[in-house]
Amino acid sequence: MDVGKMNALRTAPGTFVLLKRAIAPTAWVFQPLAVVRHFRPHRYLLWQLVQRQVQAQYRGSCLGAVWSLLTPLVMLGVYTFVFSVVFQSHWGTAQPGGRLDFALHLFAGLTAFNLFAQSLTSAPGLILAHPNYVKRVVFPLEVLPLARFLANLVETTLSFFVFLVVAVLVRGELPWTVVLLPLVLLPLALLSLGCAYFLAALGVFVRDIQNVIGLVVTVLMFMSTIFFPLASVPPRLQQVLAMNPLVPIIEDVRRVAIEGLLPHWGTWAVVTAIGVLTCMGGLAWFMRLKSALADVI
Repeated sequence: MDVGKMNALRTAPGTFVLLKRAIAPTAWVFQPLAVVRHFRPHRYLLWQLVQRQVQAQYRGSCLGAVWSLLTPLVMLGVYTFVFSVVFQSHWGTAQPGGRLDFALHLFAGLTAFNLFAQSLTSAPGLILAHPNYVKRVVFPLEVLPLARFLANLVETTLSFFVFLVVAVLVRGELPWTVVLLPLVLLPLALLSLGCAYFLAALGVFVRDIQNVIGLVVTVLMFMSTIFFPLASVPPRLQQVLAMNPLVPIIEDVRRVAIEGLLPHWGTWAVVTAIGVLTCMGGLAWFMRLKSALADVI
């Protein structure tokens, strides 16, 4: 081997160096403080986007933001009539809350699931809906999925407010464990945001993903113990359903908000870890593909 080839091999970067160069642009994603520092300069822009998206849903309507409270209240009445009056359903083997007991359990699970569902269904077309942000101006695109998620979180918060008010009217009081509700919803928020980042970038390259996500959300809705308690499922299927991270989250929401029980802390810790990894991985995926989005749109 001549001297030129030997010098070329010596100076060529190794596999570790190449891997480090590939990971470096998104390495900050796995450092919580670095993520905060990255988004902090955009906090005013983020607030404006969230405010605009929340207002846009009710722009031009007579009642405006009142629909945010009226819609979940009407849906709760529909659930009560259909399941308690028509189907004579009850939750589990007991009926401690009367006719509204089933509706409260159903509404709590469905409200939590809607945060995840709305984040998934809106993510694939999010970047495609703002082509000017991608091509014509220097814009922090990573703010868009976060703003959309926070707007969904505002709606979810209002729905839970309606749920708690109705629960007080029905049962006379709320269990003290309801203060743990934000903590129980933390892994759900992390999962929703991580999946939103992943799908927002993927939706630019794979346009059919929107149809796939609609089907996936429908399947998850019926496989996430929204319409039935986990205890009513045969033991074999309970283990299968428990593999869905949404199931323990929804179960814990009902435990702390309705039943007055503490969450399953072990399961909560596992699901939270999955949520953290999903959120970090989704953001890293988005930042890695961010530079290529303009070439596709």
